[in-house]
Amino acid sequence: MNITDIEIENILENEQKRQRDSAVFIASENYASSSVRKYTSSILTNKYAEGYPGQRYYAGCEFADQAENLAIERGKKIFESEHINVQPHSGSQANMAAYISLLNPGDRILSLSLDHGGHLSHGHNVNFSGKIYEIHNYFLDEETEMLDFDSIQKIAEEIKPKLIICGFSAYSRVINFEKFRKIADSVNALMMADIAHIAGLIVAKQHPSPVNIADIITSTTHKTLRGPRGGIAIIKNSLSKKYDRGIFPAVQGGPIMNNVIAKAVAFKEASSEGFVQYSKDIITNSKLLCGFFKDKQLRIVSDDTENHLMLIDTRSVNLSGAEAEEKLNSVGIIVNKNAIPFDPNPPRITSGIRIGTPAITTRKISENDLLQIGELIFQTLTTSAKKSTYIKQEVNKIMNKLPLP
Repeated sequence: MNITDIEIENILENEQKRQRDSAVFIASENYASSSVRKYTSSILTNKYAEGYPGQRYYAGCEFADQAENLAIERGKKIFESEHINVQPHSGSQANMAAYISLLNPGDRILSLSLDHGGHLSHGHNVNFSGKIYEIHNYFLDEETEMLDFDSIQKIAEEIKPKLIICGFSAYSRVINFEKFRKIADSVNALMMADIAHIAGLIVAKQHPSPVNIADIITSTTHKTLRGPRGGIAIIKNSLSKKYDRGIFPAVQGGPIMNNVIAKAVAFKEASSEGFVQYSKDIITNSKLLCGFFKDKQLRIVSDDTENHLMLIDTRSVNLSGAEAEEKLNSVGIIVNKNAIPFDPNPPRITSGIRIGTPAITTRKISENDLLQIGELIFQTLTTSAKKSTYIKQEVNKIMNKLPLP
C-alpha cells in the first residue's frame, strides 16, 4: 500500500529548504549525488544477504552478490588495495570490527585524545571502545598543535600497545603514515588508519595514502568520498579473513544492500577526473578561507590547514565554541563547536569551531562568494545580533545561486 505521508513530506520539504538556503561548513557532511541517492533507495533495500558473496545464509542472493562484488572491485580500484570490505554500516562499526577481530578485551590501544582531534570510537570512556579496551592517548605538541612523533614514540615504548590508531576527525595537517608505521613496528603493534575524513582526498591523490602501510584502514563513505552514509575497511590480506569475520558474524548481521550498491556508484564517481578536480578545489577553498580568517586576526589551530578543515579558536573573538555555533546557525551558516588542543572548556561548550569545505565545494561556490561568506562569518562572530537579519539574507542570496545536487 502506497500512501502520501503529509507529516513526513513536510519534514523533507523543510529540510530541503534548509539545505538549499544554508552554507554548510560541517567538515563531516557532504551532498551525495542524485545517482547515489537514487540507488540508496533502490529495491535492494528489501533483500537480506547475511554472509559474503557466494557464501550467503539466505537464498535469492545472486543479484546481491553481483552488487557487492561490483562495489568490492570498484573500491579496490580507487584505493589501489588488495582487499576491501564494503559491508560496515558506519565508520564506527568498521572500527568495532577491527578491535573485535584483532584484539582481546583489555588489550592496550594508543590513540589521539578526543579533545586533540581524535574520535569517540578511538577509545573515549563514554564509547564502547573505552569500556572494553585499555586506552592510552598521545597528544599534539602544545606549541605547534601538530603531531609530535618523538612523544608518540616515547609513549608507545612505555605502554607497549597492541594497536596504534592514526587518522583523525579534527586535524588540519597532512598525516605521515610512514612515521606511524615505524613506531608501530618498533613496539610490535598493529597500525590502524581511520581515514573517514580524508578518504576522498586520498583517492584523488591529494593526501598520502596509508594503503600498504597500515594493517587496517577504516573509513566512512559519506564525507570527502561523497557517497551514501556507511563504512568500509581496507585490510592486509594476512588479516582479511579475521576482519571479515569481525564484521559478520561478530558485530553485524545482514549488510544494508541498498547502501552497498550506492557505495559502488560513489566509487565509480570517485574514479573520474572531475572528482580529482573537486578534491583539489576542497583544499584550495580550505586554504583560501584559512588565510582570510588569519588576516582578520582569528586564531587558527596549528596556524594553517593542509586538508579540508580548520579549527578556529573562538576565544580570539571572546566567544565559546557553543556560542559561536549558535550565532552562525541563526544566520544559516552551519558549523559545529569543537574542542581545541588543551581546551579549558568541557565538550558541550568548547573553545573552538570546526570549519570544513567539502559540502560548500560540492555546491560549486566561486572564490568571490566564498570570501563573501567568510566575511559574513567574521561579522556574525564579531558584531551584535542586530545585523543577523541582513547577514542571513546575504547568505541565502549566495546559496540560492548554487546548485543543490
